[in-house]
Amino acid sequence: MKTLSLTQPWAQLIVSGAKKYETRSWTTSYRGPLYIHAAKRFPAYARDYALEVYRNAAVLPDFPLGAIIGRAILKNIYRTEDIVATLSDLERLYGDYTPGRWAWELPEAEMFETPIPYKGSLGLFEVTLLAAGGS
Repeated sequence: MKTLSLTQPWAQLIVSGAKKYETRSWTTSYRGPLYIHAAKRFPAYARDYALEVYRNAAVLPDFPLGAIIGRAILKNIYRTEDIVATLSDLERLYGDYTPGRWAWELPEAEMFETPIPYKGSLGLFEVTLLAAGGS
């Protein structure tokens, strides 16, 4: 199945259903199911962002790294400038909606109970090891 690797906390936000769009500098003709992979690295800027996003949470979520953590459907891709005005303030905070980028619509997201360790890759990559679907 096609898989997309994201840095935490954005991977967690997608699979939890809090973030409906992933913004990218590139597009794809692919539409359909996607595994969501949490990248191995959790850079300082991303940790700072996570602290800001979850500042009102009693406990920070566990941020699995280097693992497939869930799945979603890549339903559609929009030019950011075409949809930014329709998004909630919170959704706009979760992505880079500057003109010239792409917003990948990812409905029907679900988080796996147990993350599946897996080495990620750039772009969309194929994962064939998860015959049971991971949940």
